[in-house]
Amino acid sequence: MPNERFPLPATDISKVDPRFLRQEVPYSTYEPPGTIVIDTPNRHLYLVQGGGTALRYGIGVGKEGLEFAGEARIGRKAEWPRWIPTSDMIAREPERYGPLAGGMEPGLTNPLGARALYLYQDGKDTLFRIHGTPEAWSIGTAVSSGCIRMLNQDVIDLFNRVPEGTRVVVIQAEPPMSAAVLPDEAPTSTAAENPLLSF
Repeated sequence: MPNERFPLPATDISKVDPRFLRQEVPYSTYEPPGTIVIDTPNRHLYLVQGGGTALRYGIGVGKEGLEFAGEARIGRKAEWPRWIPTSDMIAREPERYGPLAGGMEPGLTNPLGARALYLYQDGKDTLFRIHGTPEAWSIGTAVSSGCIRMLNQDVIDLFNRVPEGTRVVVIQAEPPMSAAVLPDEAPTSTAAENPLLSF
């Protein structure tokens, strides 16, 4: 993406498991089109489409104990955002994050990448984000401080598709069998491997 504010080189997708590459998949859900559903255990983000489909993106997620769960709204969108570590991050790893307490300017090495979608609850910033990353190898892993990581090209694609106010549902665990919906009662979520989108 040479026309970006910071010309973005191609991502080396050889470092990314093919199941985490962006694609359109069958996806049955009660959520209306336009909703973002984040399936943390399976490391996928779905943007619900009409007609029983979704755009599926591979993601990196928070380390155990640092994950976000529940519902939120996109309260703010930013292109090439500035990054400031949270006070919790500085407290956990002062040697690593302390020197960055004043923030880090946008750029190719900025941890928030090319775009950030800020998650809000009841009008307040949760400090969790959906954002890009220059570390393609981290997609499909649990290494972040709680945020949802995407390939920079993927977060740009998502950023362009969703407005502020978009509802975001974050799932942290598979539903227990006792809570599972029987097939003849309601739709269940499916995600077949069916690449349809060019990268």
